[in-house]
Amino acid sequence: MSAAHDRPTVVEQEQARQALQLLRDVDPAGETLDVTVAGTEESVHLPRAALDLIREVLANMAAGQGVTVVPAHAELTTQQAAQMLNVSRPHVIKLLDEGHIEYRLVGRHRRILASSLLTYQRTQLGTTRAAADELAALTEDLGLY
Repeated sequence: MSAAHDRPTVVEQEQARQALQLLRDVDPAGETLDVTVAGTEESVHLPRAALDLIREVLANMAAGQGVTVVPAHAELTTQQAAQMLNVSRPHVIKLLDEGHIEYRLVGRHRRILASSLLTYQRTQLGTTRAAADELAALTEDLGLY
């Protein structure tokens, strides 16, 4: 893990919110975005993928969430994976044993590719959203909304 922050300060949250508003509608014509660094005439060429990641970091910071940057090829311990998922280590081990998240053994220790963990997170997020949409539709059908 390279850059980890607990929670951003109120000032950082506001700065992130303002930066996100400026970058939200930016859609580079090509695969790169030219950004001029304040106080210089230097221009930095950002790949489109980097712009998407910067927006994601800013959105989380604006929401008061800490951010951790992990390379997709990094291998995580079960404890690190538990912290990223905000669950207990035994729960992560259960998910691994049930085949929900890919891992490999290094001796007796389980190692999880960050990309495998992110795939699991995205799948869970999609499932959660679908369930919430279904619940909202059911509530509306029953006239409770």
